[in-house]
Amino acid sequence: MPKCSYCTKNYEPPRGLTLVLNSGRVIYLCSSKCRKNRIMKRRKVRWITKSKESKAQIKIRDEARIESQKKRDSKKA
Repeated sequence: MPKCSYCTKNYEPPRGLTLVLNSGRVIYLCSSKCRKNRIMKRRKVRWITKSKESKAQIKIRDEARIESQKKRDSKKA
């Protein structure tokens, strides 16, 4: 079962794209979304980082975002 080189998700063999570079390196891409983002050389994409984070980390990040919004709102008022 190959692992996507872009989003690190495992996928079934008949899906996706396998690239073999001139150097012999093999790159697996699970979807056209990963392929297009790789061509554009985008690495910090929100959907990739969310899939790699655990639920606890996401909750902590969301709570911090809410706190910062509250601070900004209180400064404006």
